[in-house]
Amino acid sequence: MGRSSSKPKKPPSRVTEQDKAVLQLKQQRDKLKQYQKKILVQIEKDRQVAKQLLHDGKKSKAKLMLRKKRFQESLIEKTDGQLENIEQLVHDLEFAQIEAKVFEGLKAGNESLKKLHQLMSIEDVEKLMDETQESIEYQREIDDLLAGGLTEDDEEDVLAELDELTKQDIALPDVPTDELPEVQKEKRKAQKEERQAEAIPAS
Repeated sequence: MGRSSSKPKKPPSRVTEQDKAVLQLKQQRDKLKQYQKKILVQIEKDRQVAKQLLHDGKKSKAKLMLRKKRFQESLIEKTDGQLENIEQLVHDLEFAQIEAKVFEGLKAGNESLKKLHQLMSIEDVEKLMDETQESIEYQREIDDLLAGGLTEDDEEDVLAELDELTKQDIALPDVPTDELPEVQKEKRKAQKEERQAEAIPAS
């Protein structure tokens, strides 16, 4: 069985119709400029020919050559107008592309703002601010208490609780007085060495 080979699909072209139009206009502009250069060269040739004909006494032919030259100059004027129109079209198209990109950017930014507003409504912000204020006030009350800012009622409650604890006479466990086993072992070792030293006669 033969394998059916499928060519990988080409990614979609990023060249828009506006890009193609701008390119075609620029190509037409370049052709017009080349045509102008060709005409200018021809005009200069016709002028030189007319000058030579006048020198040779052929006035009628020289006049005809100058008419031809004038016609060529009118073509230059027409192509100048066409070039100006093309340049304006290119400018308008390119500026329209910039405006379209700016519009897309504004549109995307607006959509992002809408999503953020959906995640965080005005009610949620107000609720968060209220909860934050409550937390600040609660912490402030704790700080005041720790700093000794008790009211008279609070002081009376503290004294009453102290009296109650005193009456209960809570018996605390005695502190142990026995020595630790390690200490007792060291003492016995020292006493043994002392006795052995006394038993050895002095030489």
